[in-house]
Amino acid sequence: MDVIRVKVPGSKSITQRALVCAALAQGSSTLRGPLVSEDPILLKDALSSLGVRIDTSHDHEVWQVEGSGGRLGLKSGTKAIFMGNNGTGIRFLTALACLVREGEPFEIYGTKRMEERPIAPLVSALQGLGANIRTKRDTGCPPVVITPSQGLKGGETSVDASKSSQYLSALLLVAPYTELPTTVRLVGPLASSPYLEITLRVMEAFGIKVDVQEEEGAFLVPKGSYKACNYSIEGDASSASYFYAGAAITGRAVCVENVPSPSLQGDARFVDLLSKMGCSITRGPHGTTCQGPGEGGLQAIEVDMGDMPDMVPTLAAIAPFAQGETVITGCPHLRIKETDRISAMATELKKLGVQVRELPDGLVIKGAPGHLTPSKIHTYDDHRIAMSFAVVGLRVKGIEIEDPGCVKKSFPTFWEVWDMAFGAS
Repeated sequence: MDVIRVKVPGSKSITQRALVCAALAQGSSTLRGPLVSEDPILLKDALSSLGVRIDTSHDHEVWQVEGSGGRLGLKSGTKAIFMGNNGTGIRFLTALACLVREGEPFEIYGTKRMEERPIAPLVSALQGLGANIRTKRDTGCPPVVITPSQGLKGGETSVDASKSSQYLSALLLVAPYTELPTTVRLVGPLASSPYLEITLRVMEAFGIKVDVQEEEGAFLVPKGSYKACNYSIEGDASSASYFYAGAAITGRAVCVENVPSPSLQGDARFVDLLSKMGCSITRGPHGTTCQGPGEGGLQAIEVDMGDMPDMVPTLAAIAPFAQGETVITGCPHLRIKETDRISAMATELKKLGVQVRELPDGLVIKGAPGHLTPSKIHTYDDHRIAMSFAVVGLRVKGIEIEDPGCVKKSFPTFWEVWDMAFGAS
């Protein structure tokens, strides 16, 4: 069996969490294999605006972070910090910025789309910890305005993380630096719980262990300080999914070499879905391999994707080539991502002649439609839409993807790696 072997960039989720912990730690940390793309760079530059020294001059494989010990200060002349459409980054930075104790009010803002994405639950929870913070236009979305005062008092606060686990992660990441030990209580269900597990594991690697009381929906964070460390970042499981999906619909075998098994990332379980659809999955010390079943062998599935929302576009991309009707549910929060990903995937698949029906929380996609018509695909400035339709393009020749450069958000070299794996599509 000829196996296509690829490596993907570092995990975006892990990179941004490790960057926050290293920035707050005591001492100098080394981050190995970070994702060097738009979102982590935006967060890195924002941390620099808060006085954190980050040296990336050696090479892109190693970032050296001089920890602040939690003593953050706004650089002179900084009145606003831009975070693009980096949802994770803007939420983490919003919590971090509340640790600044002196200076004039400043704002954190993003793109037009970012200013449509909610942040009110996090703002309310931070106010509960003593922060002087508000949304600038009273919309519940960025920009946020922070007036430095006495940092975060701590104590107890509550957060509604039903639309994004990032609100809870942001609070936990800064909680060791509050004046009093902090307890964060959940209001309602938690979205995308595997991402919270990444947060807890990264915090623990930097020396802070959160007491999770699942039955009470409470998270108790001790006062303390992150300890600097040498931290290696896994390859990005979300980025790996496109290569596994390519294998699934072409009948080829693809091994992604740098996403370990087991992985910190919930999205690494995407291959388990492919197994249910008829692919052969092999895990080994040199990576995980997906062998597609060949034309006509892929079977539709029904699946709740609430724990793997970023994998919905990838699954939607291969569903038209599966026998039967693929039903994806459990992801209402996909409508507030970089774009409304449910609507975007439905709209663009329909252009090709795929029968698709939108649900409030997912999609129903009819497979095996016969010949599909190539079309120009609008990406909505969303990296996951672009990469998902690269997968479709392996079977539908002539697809044109508008703004292919939007992949810079998470995988700047995607098209080069894609072409090396599958040839120009």
